[in-house]
Amino acid sequence: MSGIDPTNNSSLTAILDKLGVSSYQENKPKAKESLGQEDFLKLMTTQLQNQDPFAPMENGEFIAQMAQFSTVTGITEMGQTLKSLASQLSEFRVATASELLGHQVLVPGNLARPNKDGEIHGVVDLPSSSAANGVVISDMSGEVLHTIDLGPQSSGLVGFSWTDIGEGYLDGEQVFKIEAYTTSADGTKGANTSVFAEVLAASVDKKKSGVTLDVKDYGEVNASEILKFRN
Repeated sequence: MSGIDPTNNSSLTAILDKLGVSSYQENKPKAKESLGQEDFLKLMTTQLQNQDPFAPMENGEFIAQMAQFSTVTGITEMGQTLKSLASQLSEFRVATASELLGHQVLVPGNLARPNKDGEIHGVVDLPSSSAANGVVISDMSGEVLHTIDLGPQSSGLVGFSWTDIGEGYLDGEQVFKIEAYTTSADGTKGANTSVFAEVLAASVDKKKSGVTLDVKDYGEVNASEILKFRN
């Protein structure tokens, strides 16, 4: 007489299906991945009911277990709160980034275009105090169009502006090259500049939790590198 091989799961399952009976594995409830407050209280009640009456649980032990559970619960709730806060911060970054569209931000570089008011603004980063400092603005062919005398300055960021740009350079397509110099006892040297450039777009990287700006003439710039912004 042939029998059913209990190790042949596919055959057994097929027979049970014909009989309309579900397998034990299918009806077996899934184990909980974690214990909740109700489970803890049941365990605590069972522990108290089955303790040795001649050696009952000390009050200190009972309080310690309750405190331990409260700590775990508090950490779980705090984790959920932090996740919610992170989501809200991401939304806030999106709103902040959108507010920068159309504005100008100060980025390290030496390429500039006139803003909507027909002006160019920027700063020179002077490494040390110097007796003479200046800015030379030229077109991309190298022709000098404007010079700015900054005079004696101490170390740090020194602002400069070109506000009387000729009408012929205000078509929005003209790009200017900014060069700065500083003169001290060691001679005349070049200095780093930063200029205000228009923000074309903004995006948020949720993985890196940062805002990236698409700045005209400079491409993608991390918002953390922005020194200042203006209308």
